[in-house]
Amino acid sequence: MTERPYSQACENNKAPILAVLKQHCQAPGTLLEIGAGTGQHAAWLSGQLPHLQWQPSDVAANLPYIRQWQSDPGNRALPPLALDVAGEWPAGHFDYLFTANTFHIMAEPLVEACIRKGCEHLTEDGKFLVYGPFNYQGQFTSDSNRQFDQRLREGDGDRGIRDQEWVVEQFARQQRHLLADHEMPANNRLLVFG
Repeated sequence: MTERPYSQACENNKAPILAVLKQHCQAPGTLLEIGAGTGQHAAWLSGQLPHLQWQPSDVAANLPYIRQWQSDPGNRALPPLALDVAGEWPAGHFDYLFTANTFHIMAEPLVEACIRKGCEHLTEDGKFLVYGPFNYQGQFTSDSNRQFDQRLREGDGDRGIRDQEWVVEQFARQQRHLLADHEMPANNRLLVFG
């Protein structure tokens, strides 16, 4: 049997993320996870939030990894969809959009596209939840985030930790506003827009 992809960070942050999702995703509905990565969050969180129809998505190359988590005993997520944030999106609207640790991996124009197109596919009362590291007023929140940003930029100059204010501005252009900014473990945040 092929070993499933595993992220210790996903394992560490799943419970704190769940606590915030329980607070902001109380009504039954559909949730599109953008950039599901290993598939760990989809498999575990979907089982903890049975009132949500959890739809994981990622670039086509990552779908085999997500599929390996589909057999997890608690998984309630739908089979993953291929999604290029700058390309075609699934038809229809979602009540919730969730993405974890993607905005610092995507180039800035892709973050803009993700926000713009995501908001186009969000119901009027929907919420867009974004987990990851952010800078505030151009400043890193920790030395570890500064070092992480440096490693990201050395590998690909288009990657890097985004300023929270810039992200808020991108959502405001789509008439979506910051509802909450939750402090999370390991110098991360969970931003909620609606």
